[in-house]
Amino acid sequence: MSDSVEQNERHKAKMAKIKAARDRMMATKTEEKGLIMVHTGPGKGKSSSGFGMIMRCIAHEMPVAVVQFIKGAMATGERAFLEEHFPEEVKFHVSGEGFTWETQDRERDIAKAEAGWELAKQLIRDPANRFVMLDEINIALRNDYLNIDDVVDFLLSEKPEMTHVLLTGRNAKPELIEAADLVTEMTLVKHPFRDGIKAQAGVEF
Repeated sequence: MSDSVEQNERHKAKMAKIKAARDRMMATKTEEKGLIMVHTGPGKGKSSSGFGMIMRCIAHEMPVAVVQFIKGAMATGERAFLEEHFPEEVKFHVSGEGFTWETQDRERDIAKAEAGWELAKQLIRDPANRFVMLDEINIALRNDYLNIDDVVDFLLSEKPEMTHVLLTGRNAKPELIEAADLVTEMTLVKHPFRDGIKAQAGVEF
C-alpha cells in the first residue's frame, strides 16, 4: 500500500470516528428556544455579525426588527440596504443621534435611550417578530442611560418563548452576560485606525 493510500485510509477512519461522535452528540440536541444573545468586546464585527444573522432570518421568512441605539444618526450600508430591499421583512428604527461625544447632552441621550427601550419592548413582546436586534444598546447600558436590572428582568420574564433577541456593543455588563444564552466576545488583534486610516464605507458602515 502506497503512503498516500495509507494516509487516506487513516484519515477516513479518523473522520468516521469523529462523525460517529458528532452524530451521538447531535442526537441529544433536540430543544428549540428563543435565545438572548450578546455580541461584545473591543474587536470589530459585533453589529456586522448581527446583520448577517438578519440575512439568515430573511431567508427563513422570519420577521425581524432592529432598534439602533447611540449611533442611529449615522447613515449605514446595512440600514440603506434593508430599508430599500426588505422594508416588509425588517422593521428598522433609529433611537440615537450619534456617539455620546458628538451629542454632548447626557439628558437628551438618556431620553433617546429610554424611548428606544420602550419601542424595543413593544417589538420584543410582539410574537410576530422572531428576531429583534438592539444595536449598540450595551453602550447605553454601560453609560447607565438604561437600568441594567430592568432590561435583564424584562428579557427573562416577558420575551416570548421563541423570539431571539441580540444585544450588541462593547463592555456588556456582567448581569447581561449572566442572563444570556449565547455570548460572543470580539477580540481586537489589529485595526487600521491605529495607523491613521479612517472608517470607510463598506468596511465600517
